[in-house]
Amino acid sequence: MAIASAGFRELRLDGMSRNFGAHNALKEISLTVQRGEFIALLGPSGCGKSTALNCLAGLLSLSDGAIWLDEKRIDTLKPEERGFGMVFQNYALFPHMSVRRNVGFGLQMSGVPKAEIERRVDEALNVVRLTSQGAKLPGQLSGGQQQRVAIARAIAVEPPLVLMDEPLSNLDAKLRLEMRAEIRRIHRLLGSATIYVTHDQDEALSLADRIVVLRDGEVRQIGTPQDLYRRPLHADVAEFMGFRNAIQGRLVRREGEEVEVDCGFAGAIRGQAVDVAGDRVVVAIRPADLVPMADGPIHAEVTGLEYRGEGYYGTATEPGGAELYFRTDAPLGVGAAVQLGAPAERTLVYAAGGVG
Repeated sequence: MAIASAGFRELRLDGMSRNFGAHNALKEISLTVQRGEFIALLGPSGCGKSTALNCLAGLLSLSDGAIWLDEKRIDTLKPEERGFGMVFQNYALFPHMSVRRNVGFGLQMSGVPKAEIERRVDEALNVVRLTSQGAKLPGQLSGGQQQRVAIARAIAVEPPLVLMDEPLSNLDAKLRLEMRAEIRRIHRLLGSATIYVTHDQDEALSLADRIVVLRDGEVRQIGTPQDLYRRPLHADVAEFMGFRNAIQGRLVRREGEEVEVDCGFAGAIRGQAVDVAGDRVVVAIRPADLVPMADGPIHAEVTGLEYRGEGYYGTATEPGGAELYFRTDAPLGVGAAVQLGAPAERTLVYAAGGVG
């Protein structure tokens, strides 16, 4: 079943920019999205991801650049003329209308014949597995069901593109996991493209075909989930992708990508050079990779520990005062001395100044 427009091949953002006075909220965003692709816009609050989505939807005009759907320029069109589906964070359902009326509302406002509205509503409710709930009011549904109604409303217009703005942020942890699987299933079923805004790296990694990392209105990296997870190209991207340990140091040896860094510890830290220009560098390590080792170069004192099922995650302070995040299989006590290290192949090194 493919609801998306038959002629749709690609969406192209060509230098899309948006200014609010002197503030550049989006700076020349360029991206090509193929039909059937799931794209996640990922970044911290204020990075421009929701602004980008609103520009795509037509809720904000561009300050510069263009948006193309195949050979047709669409940034000059009104929101309703673009034919995109939009799923909001707060569902935006009409509480006094039944599920069926909510799903068909946009079609009714567009003047679609009644019989066609009924067909599309039936199809959309079937896709989101809510066929038996059509007569209920939104308030009679769970949070996850309400979000599925919002998705059904978005896909009932048979859009070439579905835009989702942090749609799972109001759900509890269990429902978020369930709805991730549902959203991915629905996306595959539709055959349209999806652009999904999130600040949650786990959501982006689990859902997207490609991830676009934004920071201060600029694209920092575009890649597959595997690309972003294994090898962030910049220190700020690494920080956002879970490399919580950012340790300043000085490059003392380099052979190709293999480097050694003096961070003032008992021994040098070995790692992989990713974006290194001079000898002042920052070493990036995920907490899961920083573990106790008999010959670990980092001598530290445990300051906290919590159990997470597969092991313990803790904090430790090294003599210079920096706080580090590590994993251990042993229930270490607060105040215990520990030597920490990480595999060189999972330790990434960047030019200093790229984090924070």
